[in-house]
Amino acid sequence: MKILVINGVNMNMLGLREPEKYGSMTLKDLEKELYAFSFELGIDLETFQSNFEGEIVEKIHSAKNIFDGIVINAGAYTHTSIAIRDALSAVDIPTVEIHMTNIYKREEFRHHSYIAPVCIGQISGFGVNSYKLGLKAVVDYLSNDKK
Repeated sequence: MKILVINGVNMNMLGLREPEKYGSMTLKDLEKELYAFSFELGIDLETFQSNFEGEIVEKIHSAKNIFDGIVINAGAYTHTSIAIRDALSAVDIPTVEIHMTNIYKREEFRHHSYIAPVCIGQISGFGVNSYKLGLKAVVDYLSNDKK
């Protein structure tokens, strides 16, 4: 099973950006932790980060027929990008939307996700564990879907 983890805008600033919300872990640290977790799950994992909406769309397009599932933290694009939503819908790969912070406890504009309606689920508010829960969820979904 092959899973793609996509990190969107500003996620490259982990460890520097608002550490009171996101902690001190860098994106590189996060990726190392996710690769270690992928061994526990018995899956192949690829990570990708971009601050550019079009690059994220292109990565989603290129995932078709290569990845079994996607875990995406689109960052602020969650609340603005119909293009990312349409790309996820077009490739029809089971996707879990995740956020490190609880988007529903933050500013009102963060309460709406364009991405969630085309995902199998959404996880927010658990920091790094949001990624692990998202990976576990998509793996469980794919395993149960194949039975």
